[in-house]
Amino acid sequence: MTTTPSSATPTTTPSIRVLIVDDQIMVREGFSVLLGAQHDIEVVGEAVDGREAIAQVAALRPDVVLMDIRMPEVNGLEATREIVAADAAAKVLVLTTFDLDEYVYQALRAGASGFLLKDASARQLADAVRIVAAGDALLAPTVTKRLIAEFSRLGEPRPPAQDRIRDLTERETEVLVLVAQGRSNLEIAGHLVVAESTVKTHVSRVLVKLGLRDRTQAAVFAYEARLVTPGG
Repeated sequence: MTTTPSSATPTTTPSIRVLIVDDQIMVREGFSVLLGAQHDIEVVGEAVDGREAIAQVAALRPDVVLMDIRMPEVNGLEATREIVAADAAAKVLVLTTFDLDEYVYQALRAGASGFLLKDASARQLADAVRIVAAGDALLAPTVTKRLIAEFSRLGEPRPPAQDRIRDLTERETEVLVLVAQGRSNLEIAGHLVVAESTVKTHVSRVLVKLGLRDRTQAAVFAYEARLVTPGG
């Protein structure tokens, strides 16, 4: 009896392609080494300022852009705004040295998917890249929650149109508030005593109704709409 070899071939998950943007060569090289050591992450390029970042994103189409804020010529805020304007699906993870950087809130409003302090550990950096690449905003209920609340309080008021809020059901509004508080879908499901899949559906509907691209923008919207107050 003869056997026919299986035609099935093992499949591998494509690596997450990352572009590192920072004007300091030591920072770029350090992040490149840390991320390059991960089996599922590939650093596909580096850029020294915002202008080069915009060009590199267009040429390389990375899955995630690690973007420094304070750079000469074109800073990270301007670059983030242009990158997201050119491609609404672009995922920008903002890097900052200061845990109260005045530009972080503006970067989130410009379309960044989240931010991370430069003193984060190698594991935190890699996890942040994976979270953003998966389409989830980096909005953990730790320093991020505190900073978004702070920048919402300090930032220039931009009250959303009330009719946009009225489009939400009571449950969708409740889910939006919990998202703004930094809770994951699993945590929201436990709080509301519903299935996690139900929460995902609610979140998707909230984003569509409000015309938002991800959870970070949803959180910013909630703070600006005063559905959540700083420290609340």
